[in-house]
Amino acid sequence: MAIRPHPAHEASKAASVRRWLIRERLLVGFVSLALLLACIDPRAPGTWLDWLEWPTLAGLTGLMVAIQGISDSGWTQRGAEALLPRLHSVRGVGLTLVVTSALLATVLTNDVSLFLMVPLTLALGRQDRLPVSRLVILEALAVNAGSMLSPIGNPQNLLIWQHSGLGFPAFIAAMLPATLIVFALTVLLALFWLPRQSVISEPVAIPVTRHGRGLLAVAALTGMVLAMQYGHPLIGMCGVLAVFAVGARTSLRRVDWGLLLTFAAIFVALGHLSVWPPLVQLLDHVDLDRSLSLYLAGIVGSQVISNVPATVLLLGHTHAPMALAVAVNVGGAGCIIGSLANLIAVRLARGRVTLWQFHRVAVPFLLISAVLVYLLTSSA
Repeated sequence: MAIRPHPAHEASKAASVRRWLIRERLLVGFVSLALLLACIDPRAPGTWLDWLEWPTLAGLTGLMVAIQGISDSGWTQRGAEALLPRLHSVRGVGLTLVVTSALLATVLTNDVSLFLMVPLTLALGRQDRLPVSRLVILEALAVNAGSMLSPIGNPQNLLIWQHSGLGFPAFIAAMLPATLIVFALTVLLALFWLPRQSVISEPVAIPVTRHGRGLLAVAALTGMVLAMQYGHPLIGMCGVLAVFAVGARTSLRRVDWGLLLTFAAIFVALGHLSVWPPLVQLLDHVDLDRSLSLYLAGIVGSQVISNVPATVLLLGHTHAPMALAVAVNVGGAGCIIGSLANLIAVRLARGRVTLWQFHRVAVPFLLISAVLVYLLTSSA
């Protein structure tokens, strides 16, 4: 006689599935988009593998594992404990995080900066009454602004830098005006959005500090950044995984592997969308030799397929790569898929930032920054 599952057990499983679908709605959404495009525009399986962007996934994997090790070491909580007595207001905390995030993004890329700053912000929020959601959104905007300046600040800049033939200083000089405008807007938003009230500390339990784990994680993070810098992210990832498999297995189990699956789904879905014939045909009818057309195409394309695929799609259609660089970097704000950094920030916030909270700030920010950057730089 077959044993039927208990109704309460089935209800519990259904509730768990619903919670998972809500938590992983971005993953579900992009998997659905990828399957829809596969039905209406079939491609060879090998093409799907190309869209996965293995170097980027390898780099993200190594970074996430290393940062999880730093978080598990207790160093971020200790850092928050040491930082707060020196900052006396919520606004002071926010400005410090914004400036630090932007500066780090110029040398460590926007993704790496968020992997460092968001865990610190969460640790600060656990110890004090801080508006964590606002701080994380500001950090996402700040790293996008800071990474604009450097040829190695983000993937789209690296692509355009290699294509443009400019030297490192020349690239920075070309991006400096737009970078200053977007960064100034981010600072102004922090000044107006964050209250001046004093930081109110509450007693919390500080975890035991594992200095060995912290040193291991910092060494792994340094190695991973260097491996990415010199074009060997897969080797760097394998090294990080091997080190943690031997010395810190618990940190490996705590990594947000769902985020990596989400990125894989995004790469496949947006990679397919960027070569979808109707979209490519639409692009053929746009005059990208006009500065305004190129600017709008870069921004709108970033909102639809993210700024890195938009860069790949548009770079072969323009003779003004630096103008495209400005457009796709400005387009990193707005929709959450405008920049992968946005997705990383929201996911690392662990439910403290909703999609609505992000978009009600990021979309107006994009509209204002896009207009100001064009008006103030197009005549230069």
